[in-house]
Amino acid sequence: MSTDVTARTPAPAPPGKSGDPASGGLLRLVLDGLRNNMRQYGMLIALGLIVVLFSVWTDGDLLLPRNVSNLVLQNSHILILAIGMMLVIIAGHIDLSVGSLTAFIGAFAAVLTVQHGVAWPVALVLCLLVGAVAGAVQGFMIAYFGIPSFIVTLAGMLIFRGLTEIFLEGQTLGPFPDGLQKMGNGFLPEAGPNTNYHNLTLLLGIVLIVFSVLQEIRDRKRQQEFSLQVAPRNLFLLKLVAITAAVLVVTMLLASYKGAPIVLIILGALVVGYGYVMRNAVFGRHIYAIGGNLPAAKLSGVKDKKVTFYVFLNMGVLAALAGLVVAARLNAASPKAGLNFELEAIASSFIGGASMSGGVGTVLGAIIGGLVLGVLNNGMNLLSVGTDWQQVIKGLALLVAVGFDVWNKRKSGS
Repeated sequence: MSTDVTARTPAPAPPGKSGDPASGGLLRLVLDGLRNNMRQYGMLIALGLIVVLFSVWTDGDLLLPRNVSNLVLQNSHILILAIGMMLVIIAGHIDLSVGSLTAFIGAFAAVLTVQHGVAWPVALVLCLLVGAVAGAVQGFMIAYFGIPSFIVTLAGMLIFRGLTEIFLEGQTLGPFPDGLQKMGNGFLPEAGPNTNYHNLTLLLGIVLIVFSVLQEIRDRKRQQEFSLQVAPRNLFLLKLVAITAAVLVVTMLLASYKGAPIVLIILGALVVGYGYVMRNAVFGRHIYAIGGNLPAAKLSGVKDKKVTFYVFLNMGVLAALAGLVVAARLNAASPKAGLNFELEAIASSFIGGASMSGGVGTVLGAIIGGLVLGVLNNGMNLLSVGTDWQQVIKGLALLVAVGFDVWNKRKSGS
């Protein structure tokens, strides 16, 4: 009996569709993963491209260790504000007062420490308390009186700007005590043997790499446990490699200069803490709920007024912290400090993936958006681009980011 060999022979896989990386399988997985997670990875890829472009255009000056350190110091206050603003926008609101509140807190700190000789740790605590009170008052009016956040915070912007002028009497006031200055300009101390690198910064970089990789693995397992869609395995491994490489490069650059700035440690703690709250805590879930669908959140038992109140209280505390960082970095309080900070924070949030309608966004996205603006500013300064064109370019970047969000929503809906 004859045997039909051809019927038993499997047909060859079409080119580019097999799992063999050489035939394009890995590339297809990567492209499919990026297409399905465009909101999450889009601005991260954009940030990488911007860094590469400006590195080429500036002949590598952008990634000099000194410039990377300055980039962190110059943009830390915006990144702090962007974290709080992201929470406000996710909840479906806006805060226009943070720039003026930042300036007012700097003025208040200067009056306490310079004019009245208050110890800087006491002044720091008092400033954070004043920021909390300012945020709480605005949050109470928005949550319990029902006044739109745009109106309340616009009034707050005018009030805090006026109080700044009153406290400083139209003059710059400084310098600050050394301990407070280090908050904006200081670096981690040297420790350990001489390795031509900053040892504490290297250690922190290693810890951050381990923490980031374990967190990504943990999040992936949780998603699989709840039968949620996860990225393909090859794309996930590529993501881990990219995270490790990015952290390692930044760590080596900082360690080859003066080490990690103190404000970077503060910012890192905020990112980890708020990231955990928004991913895992009930309060974070409630913020997403009231921003995504307020009537449904109310029917589910979410206390929307209480959540809104605490979101703005939190924004006040972070604005106070940003005000202290700015004043410490400049070593003086100025009546003109904080101008357009609220716009920078709002732009960072939207570039980082926040939605105009609320309910969408991440803390890491706010940081990425802030870094996009920071790298644009720094790169254009290195290229001696005029401030007029800088404003045009940043405006176009914001427009493209929001337009991408609208397009992505329509595509997902269809």
